[in-house]
Amino acid sequence: MIQYGKLKPIAFGILLACTAVGGTPAMAMAADAPAATQSDNVLRATLDNGLRVVIVRDTLAPMVTTQITYLAGSYEAPEGYPGTAHALEHMMFRDSKGMSGAQLNEMTGKMGGDNNAFTTNDATQYYFVAPAQYLDILLHIESSRMRGAMLTDKDWDLEKGAIEQEVSRDISDPGYLAFMQAERLLYAGTGYAEDALGTRPSFDKTTGATLRKFYDAWYQPNNAILVIVGDVDPQATLAKVKDLFASIPKGNVPARASVDLHAFKAQTIESSTPDPTGTVMFLYRAPGQETKDAAAAQILMDVLNNPRSGVSELAAQGKVLSAGAGTQPFSRGGIGMVQAGFPKGGDSRQAQAYLDGALADLLKNGVPAELVEAAKKSELAQFEFNKNSAVSQASAWSQALAWQGLNSPAEAEQQIRGVTVDDVDRVAREYLKPDQRVTVVLTPSENGKRPPDSSGFGGTESFGGNDKLDAPLPGWAAQALGKLEMPHWTLAPTSMKLDNGITLIVQPESVSKTVTVVGHIDHDDHLQEPQGKDGVGQLLGALFDYGTTSLDRNAFHKALDEIAANETGGSDFSLAVPSEDFDRGMQLLADNELHPALPQEAFAVQQQTLSRTLAGELQSPDYKMMRALKQGLLPKGDPGLREATPATVGKLVLQDAKDYHATTYRPDLTTVVVVGHVTPEQAKSVVQKYFGAWKASGPKPDVIPKPVPLNPPSYTVVANPFASQDQVMMGQSLDLNLHNPDRYALELGNDVLGGNGFASRLMVDIRVKHGYAYGAGSGMQFDRSRSLFFVRYGSDPGKVAPVDALVQENLKAMQDTLVTKPELDNARQYEIRSIPVSVSSVDRIARQLLNWSYKGEPLDQPMVAAKYYLSLTPEEVRDAYRKYLRPANMAQVVQGPTPPKH
Repeated sequence: MIQYGKLKPIAFGILLACTAVGGTPAMAMAADAPAATQSDNVLRATLDNGLRVVIVRDTLAPMVTTQITYLAGSYEAPEGYPGTAHALEHMMFRDSKGMSGAQLNEMTGKMGGDNNAFTTNDATQYYFVAPAQYLDILLHIESSRMRGAMLTDKDWDLEKGAIEQEVSRDISDPGYLAFMQAERLLYAGTGYAEDALGTRPSFDKTTGATLRKFYDAWYQPNNAILVIVGDVDPQATLAKVKDLFASIPKGNVPARASVDLHAFKAQTIESSTPDPTGTVMFLYRAPGQETKDAAAAQILMDVLNNPRSGVSELAAQGKVLSAGAGTQPFSRGGIGMVQAGFPKGGDSRQAQAYLDGALADLLKNGVPAELVEAAKKSELAQFEFNKNSAVSQASAWSQALAWQGLNSPAEAEQQIRGVTVDDVDRVAREYLKPDQRVTVVLTPSENGKRPPDSSGFGGTESFGGNDKLDAPLPGWAAQALGKLEMPHWTLAPTSMKLDNGITLIVQPESVSKTVTVVGHIDHDDHLQEPQGKDGVGQLLGALFDYGTTSLDRNAFHKALDEIAANETGGSDFSLAVPSEDFDRGMQLLADNELHPALPQEAFAVQQQTLSRTLAGELQSPDYKMMRALKQGLLPKGDPGLREATPATVGKLVLQDAKDYHATTYRPDLTTVVVVGHVTPEQAKSVVQKYFGAWKASGPKPDVIPKPVPLNPPSYTVVANPFASQDQVMMGQSLDLNLHNPDRYALELGNDVLGGNGFASRLMVDIRVKHGYAYGAGSGMQFDRSRSLFFVRYGSDPGKVAPVDALVQENLKAMQDTLVTKPELDNARQYEIRSIPVSVSSVDRIARQLLNWSYKGEPLDQPMVAAKYYLSLTPEEVRDAYRKYLRPANMAQVVQGPTPPKH
């Protein structure tokens, strides 16, 4: 997968694709650390072959993450082969000496782990997250791949179609294509000019020998950094690392080409987009992460994103739909982005003028000193918040060493501390020049065309294969994975009911001096919004940004900045704050929840913004696809089919929002979870102090929809002329809820069918054996009254019919034949062993406890599920699929360039 700057936030609904974790890299190697040094919980070493190792002990959960980063990305790709680093990333999941690709996939599932990789312009990272007892297996995997990748022409012929499907998917996004054009303009003549994704022509001429040459040059221990964070013994872990990696000889790593920038002429790139709203983006060269100005550039971006900045105020005042800034960082360069959204049919030139005005004002008057200090305080607090997740800690180390060229995250922290207002002003004036930018304008339209070079990706001849699953595992993995035991459950939350009905759950954790709060007010807008007032809940949610009755918007966000807190208000609310300011943070959160300002001017702004956004959203292919699926699953007239429209939102008045707040925001429907450096007694005292006076009036409303009958079969096509592939979703309502223990048989069976990555039947049948699609999978969603089974895949339009046939065959097989013992063992191993990973960060702990609590599940729900998984038989899985699944009743929606006939 490629990690690159996202041009705008995108909501996908049900996702099957993996996403990257970790930072974004820099290239210069820091000075070698001492042979082995340890301070606090960190052990560092550089092996004789040059491999740099960082081991961090973190006891939050019995899990471990490994991140191995090779200092080679697309910048090092040979001329004419821009996707070589990306292609090699894919091939590292194929066969290596002593380990096949199929074994790798099976081991990952059996461990209950997760693995993936991402390629950037400067480096490529491979990461695992798994229970800590399997660290030895993770290290064996990475040592086998470091110099043992086979990289045969046969494997490349099989993998090429998969990577081309990924390319085909990404180049269907006009925003991504525009970003690639901007890269070529900003960094012409350098290795940053070409994106890491690659092209079909380059892949067509790539061979195993091409990949071998790149691998031998750059994938060497002295060009790699291994970071291990988790519940491990650092000294024992280092001994394992030495045992497995020390014998790998040092390689001769080539010198890196210099970055020689050339002057360019400011340009504008215009394109249409299927997105519901348009975007104006200013793209600039930015300081590289290795440079002295990197920290000041980060603070500048934070200032621009501060709710009190001139750029953010554009959206708050209704001049644009949205506004913000970000960076696509490189080690020796980068692309700074400042953007604004405008409505479908709106004036992009006016949006651009507003954005120009805000930036001109900043350059003329200088960056506000108080916003610089707020940004610094927030960045410094983030170093402490990183301790709340082993993955975040590992990513911070990887980023510092591999991408920033530093010796530790502490050096990055010192760089932030040293930033001055003058530094930020200088960076702003040096880089945010109107004549030194590329302007991108993406205008919403239903009319588009398939991207160039996108036809013909994939196909049986490209990435079919006969990889054997359930092959005997390597000896170093077989014994460790052979015995399945119940995992150690680490949570012991205190749950209490306050006098006003609030459910408070507290889980003390001491990994950092921070506190994380998440809350949920149980509600259902489809059931509770008055007739004719659809959208009032969504509109109310947008108004919490405008402060409280005692603090206007500016004063409210200033108060949050003063304590480096992140807060969101609404029916789902949250707070992340240093523990020393927990009291003040909760005071601000409660004031926002219970006494939102709801000013008339802000109401008018957000009403217009929502109406304009909906006008485009209701016509977008993604919305039409999800709408069609809902219509296929729910009976006519069901409350779940209610939708906000520009007309319903336009009729609302401020009193509607106030009334909805008064009737739906109730303490007796509220759950608050507090996790972090706090005791249950402290948390209860603070929550009672600020939320205790909140009272409910009248009877509790009904917030759980009634069950629905089995849906009839349906087939809907949604045209998307921008797409190069068809995206297909099919689903069926299930006649059970999350409290029915039959769900566990369905879930275990789904791991066999399509929920466990490459080891699943759908993936093997559709991708591995036939090569019809890059990926295919299935899932289950269980709720208090309604549940759903779904299948999702993407393929070339001509492959939809044969994929559908394979899906039906596999669904019938789940009902007609017993799953095999190895399949069921793999599924139960995955579900049970993944339990520690599911609660492996403070944020995950908080959100899981919240979800279990308000849905009426036990607070050790995974352990309850594990007992069922241990005892379920193949017959029980088959019987559950016979009882609940109806393959003939699938509601199917196809979104694509040329919708097929059914």
